[in-house]
Amino acid sequence: MSDADGAWVSLFSGGKDSAWALYRALEEGLDVRRLVTVHPTGDSYMYHVPATDLAALAAESIGIELVEVDPGDLEAEAAADSSTQGDDELEPLEAALESLDRRLEGGIAGVTAGAVESEYQTNRIEGMCDRLGCDLFAPLWQEDPRELADAMLTAGFEIEIIQVAAHGLDDSWLGRTIDREALADLEALHEEYGVHVLGEGGEFETLVIDGPHMERRLDLEYETEWDGTRGRVRITDARLG
Repeated sequence: MSDADGAWVSLFSGGKDSAWALYRALEEGLDVRRLVTVHPTGDSYMYHVPATDLAALAAESIGIELVEVDPGDLEAEAAADSSTQGDDELEPLEAALESLDRRLEGGIAGVTAGAVESEYQTNRIEGMCDRLGCDLFAPLWQEDPRELADAMLTAGFEIEIIQVAAHGLDDSWLGRTIDREALADLEALHEEYGVHVLGEGGEFETLVIDGPHMERRLDLEYETEWDGTRGRVRITDARLG
């Protein structure tokens, strides 16, 4: 059982949702001592997949030590159903947190997560926190998506779209910064195609390149890849500005 005065750990991908959960935890005065990034190598039911290799650069800018977890090739286990795969994917993360719980002074008091609407993810993370005997801080959970997006922009988050996979999202969205105009366009696409304003259904993935929790912004060079229905930003160089 962890000490209530122990450390907080943020599940962190570099995307907007996990970054917002971290930012809100810091605003609440939680003692976040580690960021934890899982690096899936294939499609994942549990984790944000693209560009997680940039999490180390973001963590350097944030100034919190990063723990990186490699769960192995998730595609190799794709024969299992989604429920089984989700449980399998959680095991390496839980093992990493158990190790941190032993090593950090006071143990782990709590974990932050950026889940918005996915009961699939949240139920598993809640179960993991119960087994670890720690709290869960999920400030995005079941909040209004547009209000969350507005709050991120008001706080000073600079968010870029790095992957798209939905009707209505063409290659012009790759590398696009989410600003008020982009949000208005996403709301229009929600009305026409059902695109989630925060990309919660996997319609798009993001990378936070600057924010009030970061000392230096991420400067990226990239190329875009588009196959006619989906695409991604392939980052060729990244550095702290």
